Amino acid sequence: MSLGVKSLILGFGIAAAIFALFHFAGLWFFLDGRRPFQLNFTAGAALGLVLGLLIHRVLQIPRKAAAQAMALVAVPGMLIMAAVGSHFAVFFPRLDPALDKVFGSLMLWFYGFSLAGALWVARRS
Repeated sequence: MSLGVKSLILGFGIAAAIFALFHFAGLWFFLDGRRPFQLNFTAGAALGLVLGLLIHRVLQIPRKAAAQAMALVAVPGMLIMAAVGSHFAVFFPRLDPALDKVFGSLMLWFYGFSLAGALWVARRS
């Protein structure tokens, strides 16, 4: 299977997992207070960075292809999550519609850190 196909399959899989996670456990991500907010963004950054740093191992590709692969992983998720965020109340009716901005920011945070990690790996090859 080619780099592009493997990356896109992983990207759609991650997007589906994120959607399912927020659909079933979304209330746990949007607790009131400063600490839960900070923990969400810290976890998003950490998980994204780990994904970016390990993408070459997950997809079994050369390190120099990590950035290209991560871009192909991130694009489907970013596009799908943008659509979900723009219709937040439809997809997540149990959540406050005003949380769409937080959801979108968290997704950008996750995918941004994953791309940064992959770029670091590719540059070090």
